[in-house]
Amino acid sequence: MPKISSTHSPRPPAIALLAIEPMRATIDFCLSLLGRKPRATGDGHPVLVLPGLAAGDWSTLRLRRVLDRAGFKTSEWGMGINRGPQGDFDKWLAGLEAKVRELHAQNGRKVSLVGWSLGGIYARELAKRTPELVRQVVTLGSPFGAPGASHAGGVFRLLNAGHSQLTPALERRLRRDPPVPTTAVYSKTDGVVAWEGCTVRESATAENIEVSCVSHCGLGTHPRVLRIVVDRLSQPQGRWRPYREARPAKPLRLVPRTV
Repeated sequence: MPKISSTHSPRPPAIALLAIEPMRATIDFCLSLLGRKPRATGDGHPVLVLPGLAAGDWSTLRLRRVLDRAGFKTSEWGMGINRGPQGDFDKWLAGLEAKVRELHAQNGRKVSLVGWSLGGIYARELAKRTPELVRQVVTLGSPFGAPGASHAGGVFRLLNAGHSQLTPALERRLRRDPPVPTTAVYSKTDGVVAWEGCTVRESATAENIEVSCVSHCGLGTHPRVLRIVVDRLSQPQGRWRPYREARPAKPLRLVPRTV
């Protein structure tokens, strides 16, 4: 598991990784269509899926379809293109909190939150606001630990007329982990955000899972990531355990018959 030095600040990924993000994301998506389907292990509890910056519900369609087929009841975030928080952060977040409360009331069960990139930052903050309603949080390449170490800052400012709410106080707040089981999925080949900023402080209810050779824009479609998300959401409520990779079956050994 990652150990991040406190003596240096994470930096945005190399420009070369950013440049090939579109190509790698396309490959990750194609792999998801060819990969084996996760087993139907869901228990039907509600899952709210939150997209990343400059993306909408269309970007999480593949992820939501896989989760629905696995036996969960997914919900779109329903707020159009994710431009980042509009106006006061907490007042804006209250709108998403209402969505969580609505899903909980409709289903009578705790809601799991899956957030991709900036959507994962929302998921963590929602879990801090309503821990009694949230079953667990899964983040995919979400830079809550170093939101400034990213190539997405220019896109955010473009979408918000040059404004940014990222203050030192807010950065400290975002780094605090929610009081519910949390899984942070990250890739060291992420071309958009610094992977070091996408990891939690590990504990009995918080874990990091590295996925190798996956792009930032492919984190919501890559077959291994999809299997991990299904596995995490499939755990019985109140019995969360750290992730253990399934071991491949041992090859069959043919022993020649003796005469």
